[in-house]
Amino acid sequence: MKKIAVKLSAWRNKISFLMAFMFASVISFAQDKKIDVDINTKSDSGNFFTQPWVWIVGGAVFLLLLVALLRNNSKA
Repeated sequence: MKKIAVKLSAWRNKISFLMAFMFASVISFAQDKKIDVDINTKSDSGNFFTQPWVWIVGGAVFLLLLVALLRNNSKA
């Protein structure tokens, strides 16, 4: 009697996992849709952060701030 209960419990666990994975699969396929993305890289929007000199100046300012903050000003 105990062996039958253990086998039924194992089958119940397998079936419940199978149903849970099938449900998750159905939900993931239900959210799948085709998206048409048009990426235009040649725009004249004039964003300042697309210019290389802005990144160079920003990097230099960051390095100066990093050196100033990490400088050891201990007096012996």
